Amino acid sequence: MTADEEPGYGIGAVSRRLGVPAPTLRTWNLRYGVGPSRRSPGGHRRYDARDLWRLEEMNRLIRSGVPPSDAAREVLRIEVVPPAAPEAGTEEIPSSPVAERPGVPTAAMLARAAMTLDSRTVYDWIEASLVRHGVPWTWERLVIPVFETICDRQAESGASVEIEHLFSDRLLAALIQLTTRPAQPVNTRPVLLACAEDEQHSLPIYALAATLTTDHRVETRVLGARTPYPALADAMRRLGPSVVFVWSQLPATGDPAPLASLPVLRPPSLVVAGGPGWWEGLPASVPHVTSFQDALTRVLAALA
Repeated sequence: MTADEEPGYGIGAVSRRLGVPAPTLRTWNLRYGVGPSRRSPGGHRRYDARDLWRLEEMNRLIRSGVPPSDAAREVLRIEVVPPAAPEAGTEEIPSSPVAERPGVPTAAMLARAAMTLDSRTVYDWIEASLVRHGVPWTWERLVIPVFETICDRQAESGASVEIEHLFSDRLLAALIQLTTRPAQPVNTRPVLLACAEDEQHSLPIYALAATLTTDHRVETRVLGARTPYPALADAMRRLGPSVVFVWSQLPATGDPAPLASLPVLRPPSLVVAGGPGWWEGLPASVPHVTSFQDALTRVLAALA
């Protein structure tokens, strides 16, 4: 068996696929350990599908400004299930494994992609994490740490608003896809979710709606950011929801008085106040939750 007939990919084929010179690929292998992981029966070092995935991702990170040592460390840690291994004797490299089946990044990798305004990668990685681990895991392990990184950068430089906006937009786009009505919802009356009037931080209610939909087959309606209380009242009368979840992130939007004036329906709707913005003095009938799990538990209990 010649080298060209042995299983896996040779360095020449990988170099042509990535547009990276073969000496650079050898350097990545020697310095950082990102290289061929198998040896063929003929004794030649060969790249398999996982190796190719790592090199694709390392090349992308370096082109986006990440130092090679950091890029190597990230790709060696990332979770990924690569495409099937190549047939023996072929040097044809398939279309990009990264595009076909992106892996789940670390929070540091996702933050770097956001900081370089790489919207496609941010969306693909968020979507991959939602598919593999679900909304709560993605929210706790990726979303919150990335927002903390962005906020730290804003505090240091006074800038980076564009990074926050891009990351929020791509996250919202991924979450909205998960809020469509389930085929056989467990509830006959929907759960209605909205932000308090003038509250712009709507991502938590979309995350909660996506979790209810995908994990529990709950039908939801999301009104989004800055919902005027008269509009929320009208929606309640039209839908007759089982639960009304109202989110306040900032104290400026946390006046509890309007909640007491929401319509009383028959059968009744449970109104839940979510978020850290609410002031003291919530109506006795309105429970207050501040964590993702508490919000989920409270809504599901009302549906039981």
